[in-house]
Amino acid sequence: MISTEFLLTSLVVVLVPGTGVLFTVSTGLLQGRRASVFAALGCTAGIVPHLLATVLGMAALMHASALAFQALKFAGVAYLLYLAVATWRDASSLSLAGSALEPVSARTLVVKAFLINILNPKLTIFFLAFLPQFIDPALARPIMPMLTLSAVFMAMTFVVFCVYGQLAGAFRHHVIDSPRVQRALRWGVGAAFAGLGARLAVAES
Repeated sequence: MISTEFLLTSLVVVLVPGTGVLFTVSTGLLQGRRASVFAALGCTAGIVPHLLATVLGMAALMHASALAFQALKFAGVAYLLYLAVATWRDASSLSLAGSALEPVSARTLVVKAFLINILNPKLTIFFLAFLPQFIDPALARPIMPMLTLSAVFMAMTFVVFCVYGQLAGAFRHHVIDSPRVQRALRWGVGAAFAGLGARLAVAES
């Protein structure tokens, strides 16, 4: 059931940078390696509702309902734009002692990361098209195989995101030592969030 094709396809999907990767990497750079793990955890948890929607058949309903898709889509757009503005307005500089940058609690990081993924309706549509390709159509009860594949996908997501975050944390010293890099990073991350929000805004169901 868990084929090499599924694992390779899932790995490619997870490796492609998106909002979750961006948030995890920026957290690793700004808050450190430990914080990036909580960001990865939140992003992974944000996948759960989309996977459940797919398994329970709700994705097909959302795909057919333009109103449901649009409502969730624009909630996601608003949140991404909020993150962009918040990033741009944060004029604080980083320090190794953490005196200039207020630490963010693990709970806050998990919630923020969770919201980033749960407010992306394209994930539900993606899983609706992705998971069934690896399920035997002859199975009388495909729910358990789909849940198993979903669990594997989530585990892979968490591991890959943690690697992204740890690598970002490793370069944290270079960011901290250069105020110019800090400003460029802040504006770059903010612009990326804004760009992802704009792309989501024009997405079709």
